[in-house]
Amino acid sequence: MRRYPVNSNEAMSRLIALALLADGGLDRSELAALADCRVLQRLGISESLFHRVTQELCDDLLLYAVGQEYGHLELGPEWIDPLLAEVDDPALQVSVLRAMLSVVDADGWLADGEAVLIARAMALWHYDLFAMRARAPRHHAVHHPF
Repeated sequence: MRRYPVNSNEAMSRLIALALLADGGLDRSELAALADCRVLQRLGISESLFHRVTQELCDDLLLYAVGQEYGHLELGPEWIDPLLAEVDDPALQVSVLRAMLSVVDADGWLADGEAVLIARAMALWHYDLFAMRARAPRHHAVHHPF
């Protein structure tokens, strides 16, 4: 796999693109979720850069797939971990992980490849699902006399 500078727009784009592809293909609901969360805009990633990096990822995956069973490609930690290591800023990790979670949750089904990717990201970046949930506003407790 090609390398990108740490914390670069390319490195973040590739991880988001990997989340899009982790279930075996591009799904409209996942693309819509990506647009809805507006993470690319918040991170300063242009659509053209995202599309270029997605294409580069596909090209790299095809190179890696040589010798694999046709139509089936599994990326283990030895491939995923170096890609995750290219984003080491905690604030960027949170943004990218939230985008990845939005993407994989969009179709209401967590594929094996998506689960592996998210689990590796959470393990390497030291996050858990509880930390990634949006926090509800705190309400003051009301004391009831009974």
